Amino acid sequence: MADSSFIAKSFARWTTRLIFIFLSLVVLYPLFWNLMASLKSNTELMDNNAFALPKVPHFDNYARAFRKAHMGEYMFNSIYVTVASLVVLYLLTLTSAYGLTRYRNWLSSTIKTIYQAGLFIQVTVLVIPIFLLLNSIGLTNSREGLILVYAVGALPFSVYLLTGYMVSLPMDYEEAAMIDGCGRWRTLFTIIAPLVQPGLITVMIFNFFTFWNEYILALTLIYDDAKRTLPIGLSNLFEVARYATDWGALFAALSIVLIPTIVVYSFTQKKLTEGVTAGGIKG
Repeated sequence: MADSSFIAKSFARWTTRLIFIFLSLVVLYPLFWNLMASLKSNTELMDNNAFALPKVPHFDNYARAFRKAHMGEYMFNSIYVTVASLVVLYLLTLTSAYGLTRYRNWLSSTIKTIYQAGLFIQVTVLVIPIFLLLNSIGLTNSREGLILVYAVGALPFSVYLLTGYMVSLPMDYEEAAMIDGCGRWRTLFTIIAPLVQPGLITVMIFNFFTFWNEYILALTLIYDDAKRTLPIGLSNLFEVARYATDWGALFAALSIVLIPTIVVYSFTQKKLTEGVTAGGIKG
């Protein structure tokens, strides 16, 4: 009986591993193929054997993507918009979650209900009202307007996630800090923020991927090519590549977009998993 139980557990364990290996290959192979395609010449890309490795790596595809398609400008815009949006979101999320969990009254309950309702509304559904609102205050075709929309649009989910951490913190930390002479703001940023760091990191990572890859709002609110972000620049490059047949530069641009996302996830995957797990337990 013991042997049969051990065999059954081993079979289940190896079956699970094989399934995960297969799923990993399904995800990783397109990324590997894109990277290999970015190092091929146009002639090799048009060859019948699409799965062959490049005979000679053509790194000039990346140079053309930066030079001709202005991917450097698009990347700078994406970095600026993403980082600034995360900073604004950090401040708004931290202060909002703190206020909602520490000040319990009818107003905070109403605001919390509004935030929760916002979880079911996608910002892209409100593209036209957002455009009209920003246009009325002169923030269309500006990266700052896009930053504001990104940060505010991500607020409901971020506040909902962070309040799960805040509500579990005892008031003793704040009371001790205030006895030592700390005000509310100093207590928030020096005592509370480090304690909810796993939640803040989770919020920042999730929203980094969202802001970096967002397309609809960036396309609608920014119409000056010099201010556009990477997803829009990549779309423009695809249209150019269709007629110029410069597919090597197109795949190089795709790799340029993917690399920051892969790097960020690789370095923060452990923190992201810990944050989601801790949030699920506390919530």
